[in-house]
Amino acid sequence: MDRVALRGLRARGHHGVFPEERERGQTFVVDVVLGLDTRPAAADDDLTKTVHYGIVAEEIAALVAGDPVDLIETLAQRIADACLRHEPVQEVEVCVHKPEAPITVPFDDVTVTLTRSRV
Repeated sequence: MDRVALRGLRARGHHGVFPEERERGQTFVVDVVLGLDTRPAAADDDLTKTVHYGIVAEEIAALVAGDPVDLIETLAQRIADACLRHEPVQEVEVCVHKPEAPITVPFDDVTVTLTRSRV
């Protein structure tokens, strides 16, 4: 299986369990790795036979900026579901970063990573 990766997609969202997270919002960073067979697209040099990563990026940004959820696990699942709606995509790995999480000790990042497939 071939891979198409989008790394470091940034969007502002209002996800979290605390009222201040919902009010202020924060930047979320998303990485996705899409698993698909790129041979048909490469053979014909045809965008319609692969995944349009620009559209995927826009959909991810819209999900991050859209309806708030308590957990980034839920956000990651929504992103995975959206990616799998693209016919060529057979599997997806989604990593949602929450670098501004309300943690009281020094940290670099909080992430949730999940892998989903059509199978």
